[in-house]
Amino acid sequence: MVDTIVSFLETMQEYPYIVRIFMVFIVSLLPGIGGPATTIPIGYGVLGLDLTTVTAVCIIGNIIPVPFIILFIRIIFDWLKKISTGFGRLVDKLEDKASTRGKRLERGVFLGLMLYVAVPLPLPGMGAWTAALIAAIFKIELKISFPAIAIGVVISSLIVVLGVLGVQGFIGLL
Repeated sequence: MVDTIVSFLETMQEYPYIVRIFMVFIVSLLPGIGGPATTIPIGYGVLGLDLTTVTAVCIIGNIIPVPFIILFIRIIFDWLKKISTGFGRLVDKLEDKASTRGKRLERGVFLGLMLYVAVPLPLPGMGAWTAALIAAIFKIELKISFPAIAIGVVISSLIVVLGVLGVQGFIGLL
């Protein structure tokens, strides 16, 4: 499986520059795998894109879905409640848990969301999508949650860029 992925990525280097940028953009939109910890090293190290460009594309791609998730997930939750009692119970549980725990998080919500996203772990459930879901479940206003998540994405991207440059410098010393 890994060999197949590596071979696929190696053949992608033959595509035009703009196509590779678009591929990084599409991947950065995806939940779970599209965070800076994965897209920046792949775009720069494997696809041979410019580090500044791939970082900007990654940041934009990560931030675009956030307001839509925050604004529309409640509508999706309501729809799920209507179509299925099983989904309805699950959504009710999530909302109840969020409302009781959300009261404890009233202070420091901005910083909490920002730090949650800013830690660049290549793990599903540790990025902008999940932070947006948390904001929606806790009913955190868009004017608070969106800037916090966006700043977190920028910080995470910068940390990854520093890591990439550090690894590149270390390899250059060898």
